[in-house]
Amino acid sequence: MKRQARGGGPVVVGASSAKAGEETDTITEDAYRLRRKLGRADLRAVPEARRELRELLRHWGKPGRSEIAELLTSELVTNALVHTDDDAVLTAVVDPGGLRVEVRDFVARRPELDGPETDDDTHGRGMVLVQSLADAWGVRPHGVGKSVWFELGAEAA
Repeated sequence: MKRQARGGGPVVVGASSAKAGEETDTITEDAYRLRRKLGRADLRAVPEARRELRELLRHWGKPGRSEIAELLTSELVTNALVHTDDDAVLTAVVDPGGLRVEVRDFVARRPELDGPETDDDTHGRGMVLVQSLADAWGVRPHGVGKSVWFELGAEAA
């Protein structure tokens, strides 16, 4: 099913056999996919992406997994919009075994894992959260830019 996101490009929510980063919309019964273009420096996309992911994950995983997924997704989306000054693309693929979320941007610079400068600083914690809470995560370079991704298993405690 395709629908128009407020302030952004089309959102695809529905069944798909695609893995994150692939450009296909083949329908299967096993996987569901969300894909959303994120406009340059449009921080309104952060709560919208969380809402769309929540809708996708409504019946997925053990209690608390969806909330962790929303938090980590908002961190990746925020980083892409704040630190790249360019558009980005969010892709989430969920199947019975787990969730993979990927945010692709068009800047080669890798995210930093440094913590905040001071105890009062609200910046610098995003990738530390991803590293701490995700079952797996990483950065994949592309010809132009990179994808930062994380995975969560549906059954992890």
